[in-house]
Amino acid sequence: MDQINWGILQELQKNARIPFAEIGRKVGLTSPAVAERVKKMEDTGIINGYYTSINHQKTGYHLKAIITLRAFTGRLKAFLETVKTFEEIKNCYRITGNENIIMEVVLHDQEHLEKLIDRLITYGETRTHIVLSEVIKNSPVKKRIAY
Repeated sequence: MDQINWGILQELQKNARIPFAEIGRKVGLTSPAVAERVKKMEDTGIINGYYTSINHQKTGYHLKAIITLRAFTGRLKAFLETVKTFEEIKNCYRITGNENIIMEVVLHDQEHLEKLIDRLITYGETRTHIVLSEVIKNSPVKKRIAY
């Protein structure tokens, strides 16, 4: 990863739909050269995909929460197999510590939250934290600084 690739990544993280010609003007390359570098970063797995950021509230999901799960003995594997079917769960991570799982969920309302928790508690003990606002969202990955 050289300085130019980092510049390309910075621009794509701000706007994945930015034209290669515009990126090229910002990093000092031609559009085909930018396209070639992006393709190489995709092929090597540096770029995993392109996503659309959705305003969940405007689509009817008025509640966002972070839910942790401490799986009951013998229930973690079953949860890991089933979790992908939960449409409310936008991100799910297996973590260290007292809890095994942390999830970011979007819900229509409190009743929807209650129904989700009812489904989750068959796998373990949950803790729910309602999100009031987003302080940082999708912060871009920046070039690593040597310490």
